[in-house]
Amino acid sequence: MALEKKPEDGFQADAEELMNNKSRELLARLAYAPSVCPALKGACTRLEADDTFTFDLHREALIQLPGIAKNPVQRILPVNAVEVEDKNRKKVKIAIVFSGGPAPGGHNVIAGLFDAAKEANPHSDILGFLMGPEGIIEGMYQPLSRELVDSHRNLGGFSMIRTGRTKVDTKEKIILSRKTCKELGIDALVIVGGDDSNTNAAFLAENFLEDGVQVIGVPKTIDGDIQVADASGQPLCGVSFGFHTAALAFSRDIANLCTDAASDVKYWHICKVMGRVASHLALEVALQTHPTLTLIGEELADYLDEERLAAAEKKGERDYTAYGMTLRHLSRLVCNAIVQRAAAGKNYGVLVIPEGLLEFINEIQALIIKLSTLIAEYNRTHDTDFHSDLPDLDKKMNFLRRLAREAEERACISVWNQRDHDFFSDIPDFFKEGLLMERDSHGNFQFSQVETDKIIVGLVKDYLKILKEKGIYKVGIDRKWYENTLLRGGLKPDTFTSALFRNKDAKEAPLLFKEHIISVKTLTLALEKAGLLQDGGVPPAILKVFRKSEPDFRMQPHFYGYDGRGSDPSPFDCDYTYNLGRTVFALISGGATGQMAVIRNLEKDVSQWEPMGIPLAALMHLEERKGKMMLVMEKKLVDVDSKAFRAFKAMGEIWLAAGPGEDPCRRPDPVWMTGEKDKPLTLRINQL
Repeated sequence: MALEKKPEDGFQADAEELMNNKSRELLARLAYAPSVCPALKGACTRLEADDTFTFDLHREALIQLPGIAKNPVQRILPVNAVEVEDKNRKKVKIAIVFSGGPAPGGHNVIAGLFDAAKEANPHSDILGFLMGPEGIIEGMYQPLSRELVDSHRNLGGFSMIRTGRTKVDTKEKIILSRKTCKELGIDALVIVGGDDSNTNAAFLAENFLEDGVQVIGVPKTIDGDIQVADASGQPLCGVSFGFHTAALAFSRDIANLCTDAASDVKYWHICKVMGRVASHLALEVALQTHPTLTLIGEELADYLDEERLAAAEKKGERDYTAYGMTLRHLSRLVCNAIVQRAAAGKNYGVLVIPEGLLEFINEIQALIIKLSTLIAEYNRTHDTDFHSDLPDLDKKMNFLRRLAREAEERACISVWNQRDHDFFSDIPDFFKEGLLMERDSHGNFQFSQVETDKIIVGLVKDYLKILKEKGIYKVGIDRKWYENTLLRGGLKPDTFTSALFRNKDAKEAPLLFKEHIISVKTLTLALEKAGLLQDGGVPPAILKVFRKSEPDFRMQPHFYGYDGRGSDPSPFDCDYTYNLGRTVFALISGGATGQMAVIRNLEKDVSQWEPMGIPLAALMHLEERKGKMMLVMEKKLVDVDSKAFRAFKAMGEIWLAAGPGEDPCRRPDPVWMTGEKDKPLTLRINQL
């Protein structure tokens, strides 16, 4: 009996209904009302300077940012509406701009600011500069209506007004930005971004003082490297927004790879996660998923080769190359983990690395600094730029070779010498090209574009080959499988055990072939010596066992970055960013400028959160950019003495699981819009 067909238009209507973008997740997000901390619940607030928080202000900040350098930390406190002066309820025009890469929760910063401003005065205007700071320079903007804001609440991305990486870093750009704000009648400018963007906010605040335009920064980066404590160590900003959501997104995927690796038992998954300068994301992912091995860059930077130091001391010398991790040391570290697990019969695993791992390798960091300086110097002294004049690797290498030769001929101190060039020449071409690639608009080396995983795998494969030839890298053989295989081949297992295995008496551990048995030839010799070689040569069952012991290192690379930063925010980030938006308005209505909006006590319940403004100038230090020292916001690296890192280190051997039994992988909770609100584990552990 033929099925009755529905009319085509009916089918299409049903199909569209099934495929519509009004998913349950979207509806739940749009309906979600973020929790608000007590100080921000009312329409009216006041600012109170708090002198208990102090900073060691860099003297260069006093010179370059004199107008905002002495700003205090400002607490935000609630007040009754009747106590508020008219100026706090006046109509204002506030502009907001996203700067840099997206981070989950940005739309809620706008929503919190919008709601707070409209509650104070329904006639206030909020507009968004489009495409990042370029929108300020070019005067590209969009008024933000309630309908537009409501349609983006609790959603990921920066699509409402989009973002960009233009930097307002010249007199001409500052003049154009001031002109735009003056023509639009802007009372306050809000810059949502990372360390470079908040550096931008500090200098704009200084330059806008004359115009009476307030500038407030908001800490945004999934890298988690904006963390602030005062001079005495009191935490003021525990983490930037977007970090928690991105870490959860990466963790869910990496946990799936842990499951896959233990199922297919033939791959090592190399997972590179975002984190150009700091390894916070790698650490959080490790705490969330318990991968086989995680490399934290900040720990590698503190590495000390005790064996080399001891050897040098015996000779009465000091080996300075023993301080800090080298590429050689790094490959040994990874290989040791691979060899240990292979011996346990687990020739698979999951390795997590931060994208900026190579910056913590001394010899690579030195190369990056030198090459960045040379490129910046070239661009300053030529009418064209380095990459236009020298478009391919051969031309770049010729340029560097000439510099090294000139330094040697003149016998002078040079940024690039023959020793640098010799080392650089020995590394693979794809790595050379990566180190010589064009820097970003801030002069930063673009680690996400370098195939860090490929570099590490290349080094590891080379060393594993050596270990395999030495008979050290072998796959452990399950004792029961060995016995069954020999019995099915008509052989007595106990007869061959002593001749083949170096740990024959181990009752639970997998059997390991003796180190000198590395080929069929050496296997034949071992059997012949033991009087076990048959007329036809090596028995097929023995050969089958030997082949199973031969390791085959297979790698699957993965990069986690853009997918995580585009995720819909977790409930924690939804609440956090909404409160940040309301904090921004409280700072603006209180007359603040040159401040960064933060929430203190993030590890606690929302009822204990403390909104405040901290001085941007106090967060600055001098850093090398484009070959010269510049005043920029200081990034926070992973503290290897922190509780979270110590907890991670304490579990290293357990998570490596180089023994019998299943791997102790952890499955992180999904992002629930209903139910208990989770928080970053690093944040929670550090406050234990």
